[in-house]
Amino acid sequence: MRIEQATEQDVDVISVILGEIEAYYGGKATPGDPEQIRTALFGARPAATVLLARKDGQVLGLASYSLLWPAAGADTSLYLKELYVREPARRRGVAGAFMSALQHAARAAGCSRVEWTADRDNPPALAFYEALGAEPRDGKVFYRLER
Repeated sequence: MRIEQATEQDVDVISVILGEIEAYYGGKATPGDPEQIRTALFGARPAATVLLARKDGQVLGLASYSLLWPAAGADTSLYLKELYVREPARRRGVAGAFMSALQHAARAAGCSRVEWTADRDNPPALAFYEALGAEPRDGKVFYRLER
């Protein structure tokens, strides 16, 4: 298995996986708009970086992250927005490989930490993160404004 940064040639498979993520969270399995993906990831001001796990020509999952500033003082952090492993590849080390790759990317970018959120109603994800040694943090309240 290889973890590598997505390229513009991966827009179609990213689109399909975004639909799978929507279905996983109870929505419709509608693929993401390829032009929105292309702009968000490969446009003049990329909003995120996507890593893909591949084995034998198949994409096993994706991890999407952005760099945030400031983290602590003038430090930068790597923020994991989405980690998704496709059904047939689950429980085969793919998520762990993503987390290792994310830690490497954070070090390479000079980040002081890797941060993420997880849904409270996703016990497999919570157990996975706990097994990594990550501890839930209190003290922040999550907000959202819809446009």
